[in-house]
Amino acid sequence: MTTNKTRQEDQPAYVLHTYPYRETSLIVEVFSQNHGRLPLMARGARRPKSAVRGLLLSFQPLQLNWFGKNELRTLHSAEWQGGQPLLQGMALMCGFYLNELLLKLLHRDDPHEQLFLYYQQTLQDLARRTDYEAILRRFEKRLLQELGYALTLDREAGTDLPVAAGEGYRYVIERGPVRQSAGQNGVELRGKTLLDLADDNYSDPVTLQQGKALMRTLINHYLGDQSLHTRQLLKDLQQL
Repeated sequence: MTTNKTRQEDQPAYVLHTYPYRETSLIVEVFSQNHGRLPLMARGARRPKSAVRGLLLSFQPLQLNWFGKNELRTLHSAEWQGGQPLLQGMALMCGFYLNELLLKLLHRDDPHEQLFLYYQQTLQDLARRTDYEAILRRFEKRLLQELGYALTLDREAGTDLPVAAGEGYRYVIERGPVRQSAGQNGVELRGKTLLDLADDNYSDPVTLQQGKALMRTLINHYLGDQSLHTRQLLKDLQQL
């Protein structure tokens, strides 16, 4: 519900990150269904008796009311919506990775309603399943698609021929898969891997391994000079 241009009410949203602001307040980076990513100032949110102190948690569905017409708007109130199990262990780390991707790849005030719904579903999947790598690959693919970087996976770049499962390819950024030959750049992939990725089928361990290499290369490209801190943390945890 919207009352006017400067006041927004009952907006579905998730907290991506918070950091202290002045003595008792917080800056809250949120991902909202109708307005995309935006920063909100939560006045007095660090005070013990603040009404929103215990609500501004990542991975929990909220309804937020805010006002203001500047880039930094002011949070008026928050209401917890429930229904999302708490993330724990590796699922929690995966959740932080998703949030960091959104923080670094989404522009502010750029709505992505379908991505919001898919993020919501991905959090549910992380809480209830343990195939974390497959869950992350699906989200990364959907994120790139929503940002306008959809992957071409089932047709060869240049020729538009169908990808053959038994052939070898290299995936060239911003072009797509090309038949493998000497001296080519790009991520080396089986044709079967490309077709599995197109179908979101990660049951083959080789597909999972090659899909991870492809997504890492693509995301690094679109991040530019930004680095992902949670990716290194996930890597370190898996080596323990």
